[in-house]
Amino acid sequence: MARQNSPTLSPAPWRKSSYSGSESGSCLEVQDHHPTSVPVRDSKIPDGPTLLIPAPGWSAFVTAVRNGALAS
Repeated sequence: MARQNSPTLSPAPWRKSSYSGSESGSCLEVQDHHPTSVPVRDSKIPDGPTLLIPAPGWSAFVTAVRNGALAS
């Protein structure tokens, strides 16, 4: 997993993750259309660090969330 600052990424728009909560501004944003990784950032810090998560890892994470495997 790589960490970069947002300005080095493509100018593609960021979108709020459908799994982010609406309370207290806890939002995760992602960029689509990256073939090998998924850029992820905190919406409260748009110029802050960005995580580049390998696409297969992101897919596995989303599947686990959908299946309730990460619920407490």
